[in-house]
Amino acid sequence: MRDASPAAAPILQLSGVTYGLPDRVLFENRSVDIPAGLSLVRGGDGSGKTMTLLLFAGLSPPVGGTLTLKGVPLATAHDAYCRQVFWVDPRADTHDAMPVGDFFSALEALYPNFSTKDLADLVAGFSLQAQLGKSLYMLSAGTRRKVLLAAALASGAALTLLDEPFAALDRPSVNFLHAVLTDAADHPGRAFVIADHEAPAGIPLAACIDLA
Repeated sequence: MRDASPAAAPILQLSGVTYGLPDRVLFENRSVDIPAGLSLVRGGDGSGKTMTLLLFAGLSPPVGGTLTLKGVPLATAHDAYCRQVFWVDPRADTHDAMPVGDFFSALEALYPNFSTKDLADLVAGFSLQAQLGKSLYMLSAGTRRKVLLAAALASGAALTLLDEPFAALDRPSVNFLHAVLTDAADHPGRAFVIADHEAPAGIPLAACIDLA
């Protein structure tokens, strides 16, 4: 595991957080720093990985403790906190009626650091050029996930949350995403947090949170 630079402040700080599922505590008075780079929330099916991402996104508040994202506290500045987060549940149908190109345009307007250059590279890398005029509901599960991944990675959000990002991808897309996340591991100003069963091979992690 790679150590964060001592001079670099963490992107996300959890201080004394208590949080969990109805039948199980995930965090009890726990403090965690998420630095820039790539971090992992690791656990099996039903372990609470997605719930942990919802906590980080500011969408599922803790019972106790505080979350602070680049100096912005969730408890007293909820909207400002959430504007720094990219999170789209890959299982939700919220955006399914939108054509892919319109979905990307809407996100470009929403995120001030959205990179159209990165988006173009991601569209090419995931072979999405032919999908831009199609609505998301028309896409296969794998292609839909690639659209959401391209949006997340191009967003420029300080905290980018990815739930099982390799699921349902074809082999060329798995290889491309692995290369992109390898680059993300060295990003100096963004935290990318993936939730998965295991770490992607060969990519250095800034932090790892294991769920029982």
